[in-house]
Amino acid sequence: MNTLTRRTLTAALVFAPALLRAQAPRRLRPTPSQTEGPFYPVRLPADSDNDLLRSGSQQYAKGQPASLEGTVTDVDGRPLAGATVEIWQCDEAGHYHHPGDGGRADPAFQGFGRVTTGADGRYRFRTIRPAPYSGRTPHIHVKVKDGGHELLTTQLYVEGDPHNERDFLWRRLDDAGRRALTVPFRAGGDGLQAHFAIVVEA
Repeated sequence: MNTLTRRTLTAALVFAPALLRAQAPRRLRPTPSQTEGPFYPVRLPADSDNDLLRSGSQQYAKGQPASLEGTVTDVDGRPLAGATVEIWQCDEAGHYHHPGDGGRADPAFQGFGRVTTGADGRYRFRTIRPAPYSGRTPHIHVKVKDGGHELLTTQLYVEGDPHNERDFLWRRLDDAGRRALTVPFRAGGDGLQAHFAIVVEA
């Protein structure tokens, strides 16, 4: 073996691991989990589709209408098809459909929604920009399930909301966690638009 060949082989052995690492796809950071909170429905509403602004025949007209949509993927970026995404939140007056909240929630606000992701992992809800209530910044609770297996429970926050800095759960997040769970609600064609990408260990 001549000198040039030996040098080429040595360089290949030295640099190959680094090249392989550089070419390997970067795994995504899972969406941070947070507490379920006390107001997950005791009994799911008869109307529990993706439109929280309509409960049966009643239309909810308070608050700022918003579309919340996004994708559910695994840490390798693959869409998770057939997953169940649930959201629940308080009405504009700060009340949940839950016995622990005294039954004060507006019956026209569905308060809970559930959808199944498509082949591309996408989901979409029609709701309101979350409202604050005593002790909490505006937020939407989110749960992701795959069959009977719960993959994630977390909370979604509104970028730029002045209540965030005073919220004990939001403050516990590190910078990366805050970026993952805090999204802008921007004006769109039919109200506000928000996009929330969810990454789970599936």
